[in-house]
Amino acid sequence: MKDRSNVSELSEEMTHKEAKLKLTTQYATHDRSVPARPQFRKWVKAALMQDAEIVLRIVDEPEGHSLNQDFRGGDYATNVLTFVYNHTQPLSGDIVLCAPVIAKEAGQQNKSLAAHYAHLTVHGVLHLQGYDHDNDASAMVMEQLETEVVIRLGYDDPYKDISG
Repeated sequence: MKDRSNVSELSEEMTHKEAKLKLTTQYATHDRSVPARPQFRKWVKAALMQDAEIVLRIVDEPEGHSLNQDFRGGDYATNVLTFVYNHTQPLSGDIVLCAPVIAKEAGQQNKSLAAHYAHLTVHGVLHLQGYDHDNDASAMVMEQLETEVVIRLGYDDPYKDISG
């Protein structure tokens, strides 16, 4: 596993390496305000540092709740879940985004829906690549990378002025 302490080197790697991506996008939601496939692809590629095969599934609250309960022990629908199946090349895994939770959070945090989807997509892709926020040091690295990618995509710092 890479040394994840030098954020500037990792950020540089993200901007110079063109990773190969096989992305399947599944819409299992009734929400019609969900971004289109090309937008998700752009966001995934912006955070990807290695070749990957990813299934991105956008779900409604019942499925999000069920997946979180079954696999993470949480009795609620969460905004993003990441499942890693293979850490070798190409990396493979699933990212599940819960549309109603994301919409609610975007409103609470006074963010555009697109900006919040971009942030959570980047967050999920970083999790697939081994980043986490289990302790303060790793959270700081992950948040800094998320912020750099999201800003590079043209959105505001996702951690600025979060309320709610």
